[in-house]
Amino acid sequence: MFENLNWWEIGALLMLALLIFGERLPKVIGDGLKMLRGLRNMAQGATADLSRELGTDIQLEDLHPKAFIRKHLLSEEDEQALRKPLQTLFDDVKQDLNGVKTELNDVASAVDFRKNGTPETAAPVEAPRPAQRYDLDAT
Repeated sequence: MFENLNWWEIGALLMLALLIFGERLPKVIGDGLKMLRGLRNMAQGATADLSRELGTDIQLEDLHPKAFIRKHLLSEEDEQALRKPLQTLFDDVKQDLNGVKTELNDVASAVDFRKNGTPETAAPVEAPRPAQRYDLDAT
């Protein structure tokens, strides 16, 4: 949660919390921890109730619909039978994209001016024109 904050930023947040909540800060922290414990207990109770109703052991990660179907409704053979056509399609698309990537790399290396120098067919680069000056008093 706080992996992208350094110690200075965490210290600044703590100082800001101390300024905002003052003497009530320990009570606010305690209330927040009590709320987190309550949410965790509710989630564990819900998974225990669901496990008891279904008659299988369910973890919190298993509540995702894909994981639930994969674990409880499909056998290994059914899962492989579903994956096989998609896997061959994926392999075909991957092979086609690798061919396109190879062709694009060949074109890019042929056009790369830094490697091959300036090609003979390239149009010469014109020097920029100097800005025209107008006499404002002449009008």
